[in-house]
Formats: sequence, C-alpha cells, structure tokens
Amino acid sequence: MKKILLIATGGTIASTEDGNGLSPALSGAELAACVPEIEGLCELDVVQPMNIDSTNMRPADWLRIRDVVMDGYDAYDGFLILHGTDTMAYTAAALSYLIQASPKPIVLTGSQRPMMSPFTDAKLNLYQSLLWAVDDAARDVAIVFGGLVIAGTRARKQRTLSANAFSSVNFPPLAYIRHDRIVRGGAALPGWTIDDRALEAMVSATETDAGMAALAHAFRTARDARDSAPTTFATLNERVGVLKLTPGMSPRVFEVMRPAYDALILETFGLGGIPEYGPDTSATGDAASDHTCVEPSFRQAIFDWVDSGRIVVMTTQVPEEGLDLGVYEVGRAYADHPGILHGDDMTTEALVAKTMWALGQTHDPREIARLFYQVVNHDRTAAR
Repeated sequence: MKKILLIATGGTIASTEDGNGLSPALSGAELAACVPEIEGLCELDVVQPMNIDSTNMRPADWLRIRDVVMDGYDAYDGFLILHGTDTMAYTAAALSYLIQASPKPIVLTGSQRPMMSPFTDAKLNLYQSLLWAVDDAARDVAIVFGGLVIAGTRARKQRTLSANAFSSVNFPPLAYIRHDRIVRGGAALPGWTIDDRALEAMVSATETDAGMAALAHAFRTARDARDSAPTTFATLNERVGVLKLTPGMSPRVFEVMRPAYDALILETFGLGGIPEYGPDTSATGDAASDHTCVEPSFRQAIFDWVDSGRIVVMTTQVPEEGLDLGVYEVGRAYADHPGILHGDDMTTEALVAKTMWALGQTHDPREIARLFYQVVNHDRTAAR
C-alpha cells in the first residue's frame, strides 16, 4: 500500500463559523477523519505547517510547503496538499517551478464549502485527490477538484460558488474522475503505467526494427524520467506584480510601480493591444487650451521600464487562446524589444509564479528569458 503525506494548510475545507465569518479551524487529521472511505486507499500521515485562509498565502508560504514536500520526498509515494481555493492556482503553479518533473504526484485540493457543511464538496474532492495520488500514472503537480485533474500550471478558479470551481486553461485536463474511476485525458502519458519488465520487452522488440528506433527511445525516456529525482529550487523573487490595462489608464502608472517591482505581468487588450493615445489634451470648459496635460506614451513608459533593467511579461486579459503580439499594429512594436517576454497561452497565475522563479535564479536577462521560455509541467504550448 502506498504512503501519502497529507499537508494541511487551511482554507474553506477546514473552516468553521465562529460568528465573525468563516475561518480555518479544523486540523488535517480531523479533515481526514471525516472521510472514512480513504482508509483502504493508502497509508496516510498528516502534517500541518499552517492553518490560514488562502487569501493570506504568500510566496514565503509556497517555499514552506515546498520544504515540507522535499523533507518527506524519500519517505512517501505522493503528497496531498489541502488548500483554500482562492489562491490554489498560484500555489500549484509555484510548486510546479520549485519542484520540477517530479516522478511522484503532488496534488492540491480543497472545497467550495466547509467540510462540516451538509452540502459540502470537500469529501469527494479529498477522496478523489487521494485516488489520483496513489495512481501509478500520476506524477508532477496537479489540482484535483470537481472531478477534474488539471496540470498545476494550467488551473484557474472560474467560479466562486459552484463545485466545478476550476477550469484547465488552454490545455486539456490530465484526467477526469467519475466517482472512483479515473478516465485519462489526451495529455496523460500512458507510458507511466508500464511496469519495468513490460517496458524492457517493448524496448527490445522495437529495437529489432530500425523504423521503430524512435519509439524505443521514447520508452527509455519515459522509464528514466519516471525513476529520476525532481529538479528543485528554493528561491523566489517576490517583486513581481500584475497590471491590468483599462481604457484611459495613465502610462504614469509605471513610474508609480517602479520602486516596488522588478517585473510586471501586463494584461493587455485582446491579442496584445496596448493603447497609443498620443498626448492627452483633454480638458473641460473654455480654458481647455490652458490646461493641456502631456502624458508619456505607453510605448515610452514600457521601454523606459525594461531599459532600466526590469522585466515586462506581456499577456492578455482574455482567459482563452492566449497572446500574439504580431497581429495588430498596436502590439507589434513590442514583439521583439529586449526585456519584453511573451506570455503566449499561459495563465496569469503561472506567469506570476514563473517570473518570480526565473528572477529568483538569476539577474542575467538572457538567462531569465531562457528559463521563462522553457516548458515546465505543460505551462505553455511549445513554439513550433
């Protein structure tokens, strides 16, 4: 029987009402005891590094969770993190960059209603998360919620009340869970369920045919990756913010944010539209010409930002289908400027975490770009 470490961090799943609104109160052990159906699934140990509302989750807490996972990595077959839903997608993305290519599953779940609610979704989410955690095909960081298994870099909370709170953005779910049955999606790797003897037999058979050499290599790669240790990191740069463009916003906002941030995730319009207002000569009354206010352009403000050694990551406000700065004139000027990175089809949550991770490893702009553009846990569609 597999050994799983349950890491309880708080959230709605652990909350009770004390007269001042819901707040986390139940321990991880108490939550596990509420779902007796899990007893036959695995050997379960519980730790409680924190018990907080996920609104209060910070990058320092991501690192604490990372440390708990890595401290127990050799002793357990998988990990289940109970977490509040509001920032779960950020934590899942951060763990995807801090613990890369994990052959053991690191699963996050929670609930939209507290465990003690008569209409809770917590019991099924906890049970199905453990089903995924003990599955031989499960690996890397994923969110299991509402019957979906979502790569840790592709999740977004789309609903505030409904049980199907999370969606997989611009990437298919890894699997669906129907009661106690796992139905794998197209992104799942079937090779993970092949045992060693069957794998060696397949490799031997394919190597006898020169035309199957590539398949033999793929089988060996799958086996080696399954058995390897993860690549881990322990530093983040928290000076990363998100700026969402709105009609009429002043480009001077970049000057205001400069002291506090080393990088900005800029949520543009559509495929990558950034306003080109020109000088602002708007005023009211007969004395309009005496009250002309000349604003810097967005182009100059953004170029000044990156030329000062800071980073801008371009993304879109539109949830689906991603960014393409080359389509419209209002985006093309930024396509190839040094210091401007393209978020493409990544989620904002993943962009925040990945930029913090990349800046936490190096100050060299070229190395930052190299780290940013490498594919980690399905976080971006690889360039063709």
